[in-house]
Amino acid sequence: MKAAKRIAWNLRRLRVSRQLSQESLAVDANVDVSYVSRLEGALENPTVGLLEKLASAVGADISDLLAEPARGDRKPEPLKSGRRPK
Repeated sequence: MKAAKRIAWNLRRLRVSRQLSQESLAVDANVDVSYVSRLEGALENPTVGLLEKLASAVGADISDLLAEPARGDRKPEPLKSGRRPK
């Protein structure tokens, strides 16, 4: 798997596991939400500095964004849309 796809896979996996929307992640990492979307679609190649910001925003190490998914891992499901109950 190419690096951009690994980053896309892992970014979405980490974001969803922490129940963060793309918008919340974008705010926490100080990037545009459309850029987060393009990263998760493997349409952009982020800098190392941005990878550090994203890793920090999801509470992970930068190496977690580059990890090879295990054989048989399923693509992370999207979060449910709409507001979360309070």
